[in-house]
Amino acid sequence: MGKKRLILQLFTTFFKIGLFTFGGGYAMIPVIDSECVEKRKWLTSDDLMSITAIAESTPGPVAINCATSTGYRLAGFLGAASATFGVVLPSFIIIFIISTFFNSLLDNQIIANAFRGIKVAVGVLITSAGIKMLRHIHTESSNRVFSRCVAWLTLAVALVINFLGVDFSSVYLVLISGCAGYAAYLTAKFREAKR
Repeated sequence: MGKKRLILQLFTTFFKIGLFTFGGGYAMIPVIDSECVEKRKWLTSDDLMSITAIAESTPGPVAINCATSTGYRLAGFLGAASATFGVVLPSFIIIFIISTFFNSLLDNQIIANAFRGIKVAVGVLITSAGIKMLRHIHTESSNRVFSRCVAWLTLAVALVINFLGVDFSSVYLVLISGCAGYAAYLTAKFREAKR
């Protein structure tokens, strides 16, 4: 496949992802998985997990970061620019149109009810993405138990924080989990060195 064609495909694929996914970046992850992993075979499931982890850990919306990283991996700078522009453009167009007719849209009962349904679907999509990522955790056998413990403990803490209404950013959970993973890595290296 020629590079120009790949760049165009990156734009059209991420434009479609941006156009038909409601609910932000996390809701886009299953669609990115479907398009880039299952349909086009641009990435493996492990690649997408790594990209998502990096996208979550860096500044900016997770969907844009995923698009940029995927585009760069496949076609360099032009691929990154094409995928990023593709995923951002539909939102820009839709928000521009909505802002023009905002007051009349709020009064329309049909649109208000549609958005209630969309909110439920977004929650399901985000949950589906999380479950799929948990299923794809492939680590060395010595670290598999540790990885699953960190995942379930983080989930439990996040749920408790949300139910209790504690003002605690999920960014701290990501940082703490990263530090725990790094500590486990250093411990494993130290044990290997002592043998």
